Amino acid sequence: MDRNGEQVQVDSIEEEILARVAAIDVGKDAGMICTRVPHPNQPGKRASTVSSVPARTGTILALADRLVAEGIERVVLEATSDYWRPFYYLLGARGLLVWLVNARDVKNVPGRPKTDKLDAIWLAKLNERGMLRASFVPPVEIRQLRDYTRLRVDLIGERSRHIQRLEKLLEDALIKLSSVATNMMGVSGRAMIEALIAGERDPHALAELAKGRLRVKRSALVEALNGRFDEHHAELAELLLDQIDGFGAQIDHLDARVEQLIAELPAAQALPEPAGPGGPDTPHHLAALDRLDEITGVGRHTAQTIIAELGLSMAIFPTAGHLVSWAKLSPRAIQSGAKTRSGKTGKGNPYLKAALGEAAASAARTNTFLGARYRRLVNASANSKPSSRSPDPSSSSSGNYSPSPPAATPTSGPSSSISAYAPNAASRTTSASSKPSATRSPSNRQPHEHQPPARLFPISTSTRSSTSPRPDVRAGSCPTTSPSPGPPPINGS
Repeated sequence: MDRNGEQVQVDSIEEEILARVAAIDVGKDAGMICTRVPHPNQPGKRASTVSSVPARTGTILALADRLVAEGIERVVLEATSDYWRPFYYLLGARGLLVWLVNARDVKNVPGRPKTDKLDAIWLAKLNERGMLRASFVPPVEIRQLRDYTRLRVDLIGERSRHIQRLEKLLEDALIKLSSVATNMMGVSGRAMIEALIAGERDPHALAELAKGRLRVKRSALVEALNGRFDEHHAELAELLLDQIDGFGAQIDHLDARVEQLIAELPAAQALPEPAGPGGPDTPHHLAALDRLDEITGVGRHTAQTIIAELGLSMAIFPTAGHLVSWAKLSPRAIQSGAKTRSGKTGKGNPYLKAALGEAAASAARTNTFLGARYRRLVNASANSKPSSRSPDPSSSSSGNYSPSPPAATPTSGPSSSISAYAPNAASRTTSASSKPSATRSPSNRQPHEHQPPARLFPISTSTRSSTSPRPDVRAGSCPTTSPSPGPPPINGS
């Protein structure tokens, strides 16, 4: 039992100790490998062998054959840039169990020298005692799909940057097209830019190229298109348009290729329903891509990115919380004694975080359950932050205060002016170093009943002696109606 009297469950599984292990400290040109096996002549002892292996296909395949001959049970690689890939792919192809581990989990003990040899030995010892966790590496078909989706994201970013360069070029030519047109690369904007490149300089003729809702802004377009667009601007704009069109064609090709790859995945297909008497098989489950597309805020591109980054088997994540933690979308919990605080979320997978963030932002703008939940969480987070000053009696934005508070009586202390318009202030107010509680303690006091200031703004008596000066009342603190002697001044923080 722990100190709070709660039952503690102790894992009865014995510590995992592997007899034959290997570890590789990966580098760009070579890897330092350490193997640990039982000593052939001294029972109970371990024999370690350290050697350097060039990061080439032939030498890695020879290394794989040697490890298989020695009966190595598990090989551990440190995730260093992309240099781990040849070792992971080739050793795994030979049938070896290969783990990719986070470099944060395998850091050397402070105070020891930092060399590749010692790092490999330390990594092998951790592998031997089962003190490491394998990182998630999707299967080969998902990795290939991921290469296409990630390249598509990168090309979309490059196209956006070229559009920004084109806008900057138009600004240099005193053309303010983006100030009037919402989408500068729409049908109307594209036609005006091409006309400028072709030699048209009349702003009225350019404004007449507007289509749809942009035609009502023709007078504004005439002013925006009156600039100094010369031949060198036309030449550069034509080059940028060619680049933008090239990126668009490549993105369209990747869209079709991603659709094809997902359609070829057996696990992504719709499950057929067993045929009834005299009837054909009919799909009773949607395909994986269509199921994700039905979620509010998740579009088809976002669904493709989720499949490419996570795969189709969720068995590797015990719960949804494990998936959120792995994606670095939740802050790390830090608990010490009675204090619990939130840490940083970490970097995580930038492609997955961007896709999920876009889906969350889209769902937040809808009148659905997800949109309502998002707004409720945002309001709860805003209300839970401690205020930098005392509440204004005339403020009613938080919903907890009356817009017209009753006047304080002359005998009321500092706390009565708060309790007059905030009956639950005693349960809401905290000290400057503590966080507000999510639950409110019940109170039997009446709204006009005097409450001791110590309950509203607790002041530690262990850190301040009776002779030390009291803190001054800062701007925004609750007003006091009686000077000293009386309760200690209230700090507005």
